[in-house]
Amino acid sequence: MIQRGIERGRIFKGTSDYQVFLERLGRILLETKTSCYGWVLMPNHFHLFVRTGQDPLGRVMQRVLTWYAGYYNRHNKRSGHLFQNRFKSIICEEEPYFLELVRYIHLNPVRAGLARTMKDLLRYEWSGHGALMGVRRCEWQDTDSVLGGFGRGVRQARRRYWEFLSEGLSQGHRKEFEGGGVLRSMGGMIEYVRAGKKTNGRLAGDERILGSGEFVAEMLAEAEKVERRQSRLRRRGWDLASITKRGAEEAGLTPDLARGKGRTPRECRARALVCFWAVRELGYSGVEVGNHLGISNPAVSLNARRGRDIARKEKLSLDEK
Repeated sequence: MIQRGIERGRIFKGTSDYQVFLERLGRILLETKTSCYGWVLMPNHFHLFVRTGQDPLGRVMQRVLTWYAGYYNRHNKRSGHLFQNRFKSIICEEEPYFLELVRYIHLNPVRAGLARTMKDLLRYEWSGHGALMGVRRCEWQDTDSVLGGFGRGVRQARRRYWEFLSEGLSQGHRKEFEGGGVLRSMGGMIEYVRAGKKTNGRLAGDERILGSGEFVAEMLAEAEKVERRQSRLRRRGWDLASITKRGAEEAGLTPDLARGKGRTPRECRARALVCFWAVRELGYSGVEVGNHLGISNPAVSLNARRGRDIARKEKLSLDEK
């Protein structure tokens, strides 16, 4: 994924900005069991190569970006938006693209002129390259999975990884790894399937999806499955009002007590279930749910995770209606 500053402005001004961002990012990646294989921070944007864990990437990054934007504005005495729209992401088929993406991400400082040579790149602090080469530690970066693609022994793997990166110096920018595309919403993905735009070769119709025609079709079919479930639940009458009533009933409360910032165990339970059902099951945005319940966007994400655990443990489902 890639995230840029608004109007391509700076998002990191000094060492402390980079350090604070990495601390927050690392903590949340570990909490959500999100594996990170490659990363680089640049003055006005950053790249991450991750495998999602227990939380969708959008919610993971919302926690990182919302918090960091607040910190950056306070620290640098500014106001307004820091990041440009939503982040751009790519879903890729692992086998042909895994190492290529690691290389492309870690060579960003060279392409941007922040490092002139491979030795300069090794000294660039704000990249996962140093951890792979063993000159810096990064507890939340999965270096073993990357080095495992270059050999069994660490020493040999690092040498081959270095050679692999060196071979990519002349590649320049690769559009397929820059993310984006016109099919940003799940609805767009569904229309892509219905239009039958599939091939047997490699394709990047929506540049967030890289892989064989079979892989792309599988990803889009999964998206369609989620959309069909959301549509079915909505047709059965579930909306913000009805799930608030259901969450309140499960906690032994009235619907009005399920909204707001009450901290009793029953109020917290009801709010958590409502957030989970609204965001994960019905597809409402965090902003919509926050406005409905009278809580902040980050609080919606936190409550949705708690609600997921409660619903799973107690086998509570909207399908029961």
